[in-house]
Amino acid sequence: MRASLEVADILRAAGSAYRATHAGHLSLHQLKVMSAIEYCRTAALGGHVEACEDCGHQRIAYNSCRNRHCPKCQGGAARMWLAEREADLLPVGYFHVVFSIPTELADIAFHNKAVMYDLLFRAASETMLTIAADQRHLGARIGITAVLHTWGSAMTHHPHIHMIVPGGGISLDGTHWVSSRPAFLLPVRVLSKLFRRLFLTRLLELHTAGLLAFFDDHAGLREEPAFTHLIARMRKKNWVVYAKPPFGGPQAVLAYLSRYTHRVAISNRRLISLDESGVTFRYKDYRRDGVDRQQVMTLRTDEFIRRFLLHVLPRGFHRIRHYGLLASSARKASLARARELLTDVPLPDDDVPEQPLDARPPCPCCGGHMIIIETFARWCQPRAPPHRTTPSARNSP
Repeated sequence: MRASLEVADILRAAGSAYRATHAGHLSLHQLKVMSAIEYCRTAALGGHVEACEDCGHQRIAYNSCRNRHCPKCQGGAARMWLAEREADLLPVGYFHVVFSIPTELADIAFHNKAVMYDLLFRAASETMLTIAADQRHLGARIGITAVLHTWGSAMTHHPHIHMIVPGGGISLDGTHWVSSRPAFLLPVRVLSKLFRRLFLTRLLELHTAGLLAFFDDHAGLREEPAFTHLIARMRKKNWVVYAKPPFGGPQAVLAYLSRYTHRVAISNRRLISLDESGVTFRYKDYRRDGVDRQQVMTLRTDEFIRRFLLHVLPRGFHRIRHYGLLASSARKASLARARELLTDVPLPDDDVPEQPLDARPPCPCCGGHMIIIETFARWCQPRAPPHRTTPSARNSP
């Protein structure tokens, strides 16, 4: 069911004015994202006519933009991704670990997205793999699925990594499975200290190599003394690594992943209204507890668009990554060994054909299967309006 208000509606209403006002200050990639969302599921992208095999009901379906920043296109992408990941789950508890960086470094990351986000992935994953392999802690090789989010609930810039980690791993000599404690994976204080050290050490290396750009209030950080002073201050701060309790089981893991892996800065269901005062939407204030956590905010329309575009990722940047046992180079062999050690049922043969996932909604009249009977090109319309079945027509012999 279509939401009453969508990000696409906001961009169609105010996108042209925003582009004109900020001409020269928007990247080509940001402009393409705006256009893709505006044209998504409209005649601009073409489409097809579907008909029900049972009752003959017809409907028009316009093509999706499939842009990874489009709120409407992520549901189907998430379902297909989850279907592929379901076979990777192990019969153990799973933990949710979050790595974030201080606000001062998030400001630098905004102007250096590719290198800083990549550094965030590398530092967080190496931290987990290193501490997990330490005999004083788990002493095992673990698997990690890591997802980058760059936003807070109010769409401010807040880059952080969400990790889903099995509660255990393969021993370093590969002979047995090492289980974590039921409600404890790794000490967050130890994780936090190593994460801080790895991130700051490599950030300093990036600055020395001249791979960081600084603008406006941060222009002074181009000089080595100023940047070194910032690094020294960051070493004195407590960095946040948060570990949530384990999930209830594999299905709970999948439910979580479906909410997090393909999420964008704001979903259409959080939007409330668009009027002369701006865009009103729901958000969570994590400084509050209970029912007070749910709040409503109104932003000027241009500010809403600005915040949305803050989270456009660099072209080609992978926001979902796998490490350790789940790294693509050795995932199949590692999971097979893990299941062997856990005495789990082996994976089915990859050569066995599977039924393709049908993303088309069923017939709204009878729930039957819809098939494509006509396609039409961009900026075109079908040759005739879709045939609408009537109750008498459906019931006639």
